[in-house]
Amino acid sequence: MIKKNTILFLFINLFFLLSFLPTSVYSVELDEATRTVTFDSSSKTITLTPEQVKRGKRLFNNSCAQCHNGGITKTNPNIGLELESLSLATPARDNVTNLIDYMKDPTSYDGQSSIAELHPSIKSAEIFPKMRNLTDEDLLSMAGYILLQPRVAQEKWGGGKIYY
Repeated sequence: MIKKNTILFLFINLFFLLSFLPTSVYSVELDEATRTVTFDSSSKTITLTPEQVKRGKRLFNNSCAQCHNGGITKTNPNIGLELESLSLATPARDNVTNLIDYMKDPTSYDGQSSIAELHPSIKSAEIFPKMRNLTDEDLLSMAGYILLQPRVAQEKWGGGKIYY
């Protein structure tokens, strides 16, 4: 009986001690190919740093995810943030430069009218305070994050009610 209790006591202490040892937890690092997105309409590309991706995610979640969680558009579920919808907009929003332009002064999907009073943007920062302090670097990080999500989340990004 004493031997059994001693072994149990040693096992519990060993488990307890091991639980306090520092362990390394590695997050999934995105490779360079995944972090490379289209920069402008001429198909020039840019490779985001891991820090830009993290920053873009944080800023997107803070400023955009209320209406675009998972790449959907709550106000119009037919148009999401997946590359197909972005490329069919006028002007196409499937590159960093055009997404930044959109975040500064958004237009309707057909590009005919400004929707700055309805959609958060730099232009309407007095109405949408979350946009007030965003810099061009912040907008680049957010645009890059949006464009690489289809590679990371695949069909879930922009997938709508099926996934979210």
